[in-house]
Amino acid sequence: MKLQEQMDAYNRSFKEKAPQEVLDTMQQAKDALKNSGILDRTVKVGDRAPDFSLKNTRGDTVGLQDLLGNRPLVLVFYRGKW
Repeated sequence: MKLQEQMDAYNRSFKEKAPQEVLDTMQQAKDALKNSGILDRTVKVGDRAPDFSLKNTRGDTVGLQDLLGNRPLVLVFYRGKW
């Protein structure tokens, strides 16, 4: 199963189980982000990511260039208040 198919299945399952108030809150947050214009300033699919270094879960510094190679690389950016 392709990654997109897995993500779609997960989203369908989540929407079936989550309370409507949670879905409404999530949609309001998505709409607020979209209306803020932030999407105009984001890296798009297929764009070349700028080089950067961050600490991994073990506290080691890892650079993007260290991870690039002959394999797929997926970058995930989490936005949240925690």
